[in-house]
Formats: sequence, structure tokens, C-alpha cells
Amino acid sequence: MGLEKLIRGFKGEEEAARFLEKRGYKILKRNYRTRSGEIDIIARDSETVVFVEVKTRGQSFYGSPEESVGAIKQGNIIAASQHYLNEFNLTDSYVRYDVISIETKEEAGAGGEGGEGRGWR
Repeated sequence: MGLEKLIRGFKGEEEAARFLEKRGYKILKRNYRTRSGEIDIIARDSETVVFVEVKTRGQSFYGSPEESVGAIKQGNIIAASQHYLNEFNLTDSYVRYDVISIETKEEAGAGGEGGEGRGWR
């Protein structure tokens, strides 16, 4: 993975965390890693634990950012989320899975288009 892509991803995750915090979410963990996979952001929205995948793209010829979260990636996130819930004794919590899609300004136009979080399960 190139440095430019890493930087774009980091900036996207920062923007996503600010987006969630402005809407009253409490960020619990960032970049939570297990053998099953990684979760970009884990947050609490009232009584719900929200597992967020952040996708940032600079070019759309491969499709929109959220389209790249396929069944395998979803399965990895679900497995990692189960690990997190067990580790922190949150297995009785309400759970939601969201994708925050961000297109960089170069691609989306002058104003930049950050997509709303979209649930996928």
C-alpha cells in the first residue's frame, strides 16, 4: 500500500471520528485489531455499540467507497466485533454496523462529499 493511500485512509478515519463525535457518539476505540480483522472505529450511540468501517477514496472508477465492503470484509468485521464484545463484557449490548463513505475533494468536487454512515447488516 502506498504512502499516499495510507495518509488518505488516516485522514478519512480522523474525519469520520469527528463526524461521529459531532453527532453525540462516544468513540470507544480506534483501529481495533484481532486475528479476524480490524475495526476502524468502535463507538457508542446511546445504548448501542457501533462498529464503523471507514472507506475513503480519491477515485471512483472502481465504484463508490462503500461498495468495497463486501461479504468477506463484513464477515471479518463481525468476527472482530464479537471478539471486542466478549473482551469488554458487552455481549448483551445492542449492536450496529455502519460504513462511513468518504470521497476526497479531488473526486467529489469543491465541497467534498462525505457519505452518511450506512448500516449493512
